Amino acid sequence: MYGVCGCCGALRPRYKRLVDNIFPEDPEDGLVKTNMEKLTFYALSAPEKLDRIGAYLSERLIRDVGRHRYGYVCIAMEALDQLLMACHCQSINLFVESFLKMVAKLLESEKPNLQILGTNSFVKFANIEEDTPSYHRSYDFFVSRFSEMCHSGHEDLEIKTKIRMSGIKGLQGVVRKTVNDELQANIWDPQHMDKIVPSLLFNLQHVEEAESRSPSPLQAPEKEKEIPAELAERCLRELLGRAAFGNIKNAIKPVLVHLDNHSLWEPKVFAIRCFKIIMYSIQQLLSHLDANSRSAATVRAGIVEVLSEAAVIAATGSVGPTVLEMFNTLLRQLRLSIDYALTGSYDGAISLGTKIIKEHEERMFQEAVIKTIGSFASTLPTYQRSEVILFIMSKVPLPSLHHPMEMGRTGENRNRLTQIMLLKSLLQVSTGFQCNNMMSALPSNFLDRLLSTALMEDAEIRLFVLEILISFIDRHGNRHKFSTISTLSDISVLKLKVDKCSRQDTIFMKKHSQQLYRHIYLSCKEEANIQQHYEALYGLLALISIELANEEVVVDLIRLVLAVQDMAQVNEENLPVYNRCALYALGAAYLNLISQLTTVPAFCQHIHEVIESRKKEAPYMLPEDVFVERPRLSQNLDGVVIEFLFRQSKISEVLGGSGYNADRLCLPYIPQLTDEDRLSKRKSIGETISLQVEVESRNSPEKEERVPAEEITYETLKKAIVDSVAVEEQERERRRQVVEKFQKAPFEEIAAHCGARASLLQSKLNQIFEITIRPPPSPSGTITAAYGQPQNHSIPVYEMKFPDLCVY
Repeated sequence: MYGVCGCCGALRPRYKRLVDNIFPEDPEDGLVKTNMEKLTFYALSAPEKLDRIGAYLSERLIRDVGRHRYGYVCIAMEALDQLLMACHCQSINLFVESFLKMVAKLLESEKPNLQILGTNSFVKFANIEEDTPSYHRSYDFFVSRFSEMCHSGHEDLEIKTKIRMSGIKGLQGVVRKTVNDELQANIWDPQHMDKIVPSLLFNLQHVEEAESRSPSPLQAPEKEKEIPAELAERCLRELLGRAAFGNIKNAIKPVLVHLDNHSLWEPKVFAIRCFKIIMYSIQQLLSHLDANSRSAATVRAGIVEVLSEAAVIAATGSVGPTVLEMFNTLLRQLRLSIDYALTGSYDGAISLGTKIIKEHEERMFQEAVIKTIGSFASTLPTYQRSEVILFIMSKVPLPSLHHPMEMGRTGENRNRLTQIMLLKSLLQVSTGFQCNNMMSALPSNFLDRLLSTALMEDAEIRLFVLEILISFIDRHGNRHKFSTISTLSDISVLKLKVDKCSRQDTIFMKKHSQQLYRHIYLSCKEEANIQQHYEALYGLLALISIELANEEVVVDLIRLVLAVQDMAQVNEENLPVYNRCALYALGAAYLNLISQLTTVPAFCQHIHEVIESRKKEAPYMLPEDVFVERPRLSQNLDGVVIEFLFRQSKISEVLGGSGYNADRLCLPYIPQLTDEDRLSKRKSIGETISLQVEVESRNSPEKEERVPAEEITYETLKKAIVDSVAVEEQERERRRQVVEKFQKAPFEEIAAHCGARASLLQSKLNQIFEITIRPPPSPSGTITAAYGQPQNHSIPVYEMKFPDLCVY
C-alpha cells in the first residue's frame, strides 16, 4: 500500500508534495517562491508536521549530495533557512535536529562550496533565539569540524582563505549559540576550548601571509574583509568578552600552551598582541610565569615583557584587589633569578644533565621584571602605589639585631644583588609618583628602612637610595635642572617651579628633618663616593630647599653644608683628595643656590666673594673643575686660606640681620649616634667622630655657672655601645628566667612569691597614705617631746574639729 502511494504523486502525503513543489525542473531557476510560501504557511498551520518536513528535506539533500546535484542542494538549504526563520513553535527541536544533520553532511563534504554553504546556514541558525530549550543537542562535531576548517591548507590561496573564514564564523556561531544557554553543552569545557582558541590564534598568527597578497586599490575594501586574522581577532575578543570569572581560566590556558608549543615568547610580538586582546587575563599569565620558573631566561623574559606591554593599556586601577599578589609574584621571580645566576643551575648544584644558566640572560630577565614592575605601578592610583612601595621596601634584606644578614661569600652576594634589584624596582615605582602630602609619600616605617640602606658600604646601593629620595621629594619636575652641579650667577635661567611649603610638609620636616640631615652628612663622608653620588646629594639638598623648606629648614641646611665644609677641611676621615675637593665644590654650589633663593643681598654677596676668590686662586674647590671627565685637583689642601671658605660667623651675621634665627646659625651641626650605625655594615660613627661637645642648660637661666665640657672620644663611645649591649643582654636573660620560673616552679612557690610582693606593695602604700593623710599640723598647738623639744602633732583631716560656720 505504502509503496504504491510512493510511486503515485497524488497519493503521497501533503507535506511531501509541498516540499517537492519548491524544487524546479532546472536547478538554475532557483527556489520556486510561490510554492515556498505555501510550504511555509502549511508549516505554520500544522507545526506537528514540521519535524517530518525537516526529515524529508534532509533525505532529499543527502540523496542530492550523493548524486552531485549541487544546485538542488543549495535550494534545499535555502528552504531550510526560510523555515527556520519563520517557525518558532515548541516542536522545532526535531526540525533542528534534521537541519543540523544536513549541515553536518555538507561540512563532511570535500567540496569547499558545500562547506561554505553549510557554514553560512549554521551561522544563520546560530543567530536565531529559540523559544524552547534543547537538552540533548550536541555541538561536538561542529566544534571539531570548524576548528579543522580554520587550519585549512588548500592549494588555492583564495579558496583556503574562504574555508578558514568559514571555520572562524562557524566557531563564532557555536559560541553565540551555546554561551548564554545553561542547558546547552558547556562550551567552556577544556575539550572545546583546546580546539577553539588555538584555531583562532593560528589565523591571528598568520596575518603577515594574508597581508602579503597586496590587493589593488580598487579591490582593497573587499579584500580587507576577507582577512582571517581580523575576523579571528574579533571572534577572540567576543569569546573573552562573554567569559565569566569562572570560565576565563579555561580560555587563557590554551593561549599559554599555544605560545609555549610554537616558541612565541622570545620574539614576543605575537604574544604581546594576544595579551592586548585578553587584558583581563593578567592573573593567569602570572600563574604561567610561576609554572615556567625553570624555563630558559629568554622565555621567562618574554613572558614578563608581555606583561609589561599589556599593563600599559590597562585602565587606572583595573588590576583589581590582587595588586600585591601580582607584585609578590614578580619579586619572587626576581629572587629566583638571582639564585639561578649565583648557583649556575636551577637546582642549586651543578651535576650531570643540569642545564647551565647564562648569567647575562638572567640579568636580561631581571631587567625585564623591573621594567614590568614599573609599568604596572604606573597604572595604579596613588593609594595603591603607596601600598606597593611599602610592600617592596619590606622585602629588602636589612641587618638587624633579631634578623642578621646571611653571611658567607654566596650569602653576601645574594643579599647585595637582592638589595640592588629591589631598590631598582622601588626606583621604577617611585618615578613619576605624585603625592601632595609627604607624610603619606614617606611614612615613618618606610623612611626608616630606606635610610638604613643609605648606611651600607656598597656605593651602588647608596646611590639608589639617594635617587629614590629625589623621586619622592620632586613634585614639580625640577629634578633634571640639578642633574649637573654648577655655580650659576643667576638661577632664574633654571626656571624653577617653587611653591610655598604646606603645613603637612612642615610637620613632616619637624619629624624627619634631623634624620634626613644625618644621612646626608654620613653619605658625604664615604670614601667610595663618585661623581654620581655628589650629583645626587646636590639634587637632594636642592629639592629639599625648594619643596620642603621654611626658615628653620633653610638654617639647618646651611649648618649642614658648613659642617660638610669643615669635614673636608679637618679631614679626620683621611678622605682622598678628590673627595675633599668634591665636598668643597658641593658646598659652593649649594650655598650659591640657597643664597639666591633666600634673596638676602649680604648673604649673596658673601657667597659670591668666596666663589670669585676660588675662581682666581683655587678653582679645584669649585664644581666646574671638579665634576668633569678629567678633574683638576690640588694635592695640597691642608693650607686652605680663610678667604676660600664660607664662614659661619659671617653667614650668621648677615642672616640674623634679616630675621633668621642667629642663635641657631651659630651652633655647628653635629650628627647623633643611633642604633643604625651598629646595625649597618659601614664603620661606626664612634670610630670617626671625636668632638668636644659643650652642653649648656638653656632651660635654667637662673643658673650662672655652666656645666663643664664633656669630652667624647672613641673609647667613651665604644664603652657606651658595649655597655648598652650588655644591658640589653642582661635584661633579656632576666626576662627568660622569669618566664622559665613561672612555667616550671610549683604553685605554692609562685603563690608565696606573689604574696610576699603583695605584702611589700601594701606596706609601701600604707607609708604613702600615712604621708599624704597626716601632713597638716595640729590646730590644737604643739606638745613637748622627749629632750624638751617641741614637736608638731598631726591630726587626720577627717578627725579635725571645724567651727559650726564651716559646716554646710
